[in-house]
Amino acid sequence: VFTLTPYDCWSLSHARHHAMTGNLDKRGFGDVDTLTVREYCERSRTQRLGYRLYRHPLTLLGFGPAYLFLLRHRLPVGLMKEGWKFWISALGTNLATLAILAVPVWLVGFGVTLAVFLPTLLFAASMGVWLFYIQHQFPQAYWESKSDWSFAQAALMGSTHLDLPPVLRWFTGNIGIHHVHHLSSTIPFHRLPEVLKAHPALRDLNRYTAWESLSAFRLALWDEEQQRMVTFAEAKKMTG
Repeated sequence: VFTLTPYDCWSLSHARHHAMTGNLDKRGFGDVDTLTVREYCERSRTQRLGYRLYRHPLTLLGFGPAYLFLLRHRLPVGLMKEGWKFWISALGTNLATLAILAVPVWLVGFGVTLAVFLPTLLFAASMGVWLFYIQHQFPQAYWESKSDWSFAQAALMGSTHLDLPPVLRWFTGNIGIHHVHHLSSTIPFHRLPEVLKAHPALRDLNRYTAWESLSAFRLALWDEEQQRMVTFAEAKKMTG
């Protein structure tokens, strides 16, 4: 709601994300761009620099969310071949947003409205990207080629249980219980905690606290040999 994301565009992206997460042969849509150690080493120096800048926390939590929610979501450029439905969704959301914002602009002025609206959107966008990042970017994550990929394995082993404080759990709609959500996205969010109670083994599977999640931003590459995410420094030691 706070990020004003067009529903139909998000719905398609979300569905594809669930169908492709953890699949090395289907990266690039609805995920955080992730290279393997081998792929990174094969890139040119300029390409490696670009990837390093992309994976920097300032980009992931600052520039990235601003671009994604202020520009990318306003026009469904990546969905141009999918039909008019997504253009109508995006442009309709844009028009509705302008109509709603016209009221406070008329009442208190453009400057005050922008001073409240922009920080709120950017904060919500950054929090959303943080949640999305830690949900799939962690040391023992799951990545496999298409021939070995498993939906159930990708859901349970490739997604985390972000154990948030009660207040944050409420604000985020229990989406921190992400491994269960990926396994069965039809479970209502308010019932996700019930699954953990019924299946205690899921409670500690890939469990992270909000504080522990911050260390995941050092991770940058998938090591196919060790089957885990590694930092740039670790990759350098392995490859010389």
